[in-house]
Amino acid sequence: MLTLPNILTLLRFPLAFCFLSDSLSLRVTALILAMLSDCLDGYIARKFGFTSQIGAMLDPIADKFFTFFLLVVFFTESRISLGEVAALLSRDFAVAVFALYLGITGGWATYKLRPFWCGKLSTTLQFFVLIALTIGAVIPSYVYGIFIVLGVLALGELKLIHKRSTKSSQE
Repeated sequence: MLTLPNILTLLRFPLAFCFLSDSLSLRVTALILAMLSDCLDGYIARKFGFTSQIGAMLDPIADKFFTFFLLVVFFTESRISLGEVAALLSRDFAVAVFALYLGITGGWATYKLRPFWCGKLSTTLQFFVLIALTIGAVIPSYVYGIFIVLGVLALGELKLIHKRSTKSSQE
């Protein structure tokens, strides 16, 4: 379904490739456009009734592709260590663990994809860190610790959301 929100989401894929250029202005522009597309796609989808399962799946895929691509670029440029990459991806590890849990318990049948608070906060902070890395700023080590805490909280939040949704569907 090619709607405006999905087009905005899909823009994040080619914007990531702008980081293959050494141009600081191109990188900053691509990052700002990616942030705007991430904010606007969901808002427009909800405001104008364009929400869909495809959009709900496509948005986090585009976010992850964009973030992973940039982290690989920054890692290969020695701007970030492997441990720092892992810390930045703590929420994603938590989501993977939760998906494994759903698979083992058969919870996929009742689970609905939706944004969650720790995920939104983590994505916002990731964008700020990506901006800082893009302009060459040094990220204090405690910032990476925040991502690890958010990853643990995300796992708890996902479990709580699932518990609430299964409880309400049983009533």
